[in-house]
Amino acid sequence: MGQEFIINSTDLEDKINQLLPSQGGRGAGVDLSASTTIIPIVDLTESAEGSAFRADLQTASSFSTTTVQGGGATGTQTVVNTTGYYKCVISYSIAGDGGANNVILRLNDGATTKIVWMQQTQNGSAATGANLHDTIELIVFLSAGKTLEILHAGGSDCRYSISTHQIADVNGNLTNPT
Repeated sequence: MGQEFIINSTDLEDKINQLLPSQGGRGAGVDLSASTTIIPIVDLTESAEGSAFRADLQTASSFSTTTVQGGGATGTQTVVNTTGYYKCVISYSIAGDGGANNVILRLNDGATTKIVWMQQTQNGSAATGANLHDTIELIVFLSAGKTLEILHAGGSDCRYSISTHQIADVNGNLTNPT
């Protein structure tokens, strides 16, 4: 059985009353006491457990990041064909050369395609006035049988680089970078 002690310290009482006004700082004050009984405080959050990894850290690029680059003649490349959620970072540069030049990120199920993201110059664009370049980031989900592809069409002045990193499996279980 623990022992109880009354603490008589005006300095401590004043500090408690200043920092915790709801504990008596605006009223009659409180008596401070101490005990030799140990009362454990248990933090049951995942962070305290040490098993949870902050979600923003799980989206970090790492050595397992896959990068696909292309440009020049028109072509399509498979970026990812494994189920899950992927962070995609796309850098591109498209120069207007009078034709419609574009970079397209799309999903393919073997029969049809769905455009996820696209950037293009228009037909008749002047070579000096329609240069596009940027870096974008997006999250893509691939279910079974789907493929993420990148397509570019147009002249030799169309370039891209796409880096992908799986951030969760198909069931939404977060994947740590490796």
